[in-house]
Amino acid sequence: MPMKYFEQIQSQEIPHMDTGDIPAFLVDTVISEDKEKPITSGLFRLEKGKSLTYTYTYHEMKLIIDGTLIIEDETGLKKTGNVGDLFYFTKGTTVTFTTPDFGVGFFAGQRGEGEA
Repeated sequence: MPMKYFEQIQSQEIPHMDTGDIPAFLVDTVISEDKEKPITSGLFRLEKGKSLTYTYTYHEMKLIIDGTLIIEDETGLKKTGNVGDLFYFTKGTTVTFTTPDFGVGFFAGQRGEGEA
């Protein structure tokens, strides 16, 4: 099976998540065809405003590709993620995302399409 190429994904429109007035956006860009162990990747964006709290029902890695995301987990561990920083969230982790202006992360998660 040949590789697939997705040019300049950071330019694509990221639709608003179903989060009410929280300025959070998400798009699933690439979804594997493996039904037993799916992998989905795409972009997450948060803009200045209310925080987003999310509990992961799958494993995910998030690489900060633009801006800044401040991420705090349920244990109180709080880190400021800048461009080039990588986060790993294990299944069951609850995190709160905030940002002083905006942040964009590229994610790869062990989930199917639309399961975020």
